[in-house]
Amino acid sequence: MKLYLLIPVALVALLIAASGIAAVSRGWILPVNRRTVHRPRLHGWGQLTIAVALCWQAGFFLAGDIDVRQFGTLSGSALLLAGIIVMTLSHRPGGDQRTP
Repeated sequence: MKLYLLIPVALVALLIAASGIAAVSRGWILPVNRRTVHRPRLHGWGQLTIAVALCWQAGFFLAGDIDVRQFGTLSGSALLLAGIIVMTLSHRPGGDQRTP
């Protein structure tokens, strides 16, 4: 049953990591986010942090001990929140509007 959860999480983390690597190395952002992202490299680091957090939580999900699993979930959630904050800092103030 655990594989039904781990395989999709690993695939999503891989896609997010690939997008983060493209943003960090080349400054390339997905077309949906191009208008709002002001600093693409910072956005990429946030995506990489989120990918690591997803893998971290999935790895600790396999642990048998409940205390270890709780630590992994809590620390992975903190890492996920840090990645979301970093991605938020990379956006333009004022949302979707372009400044001249």
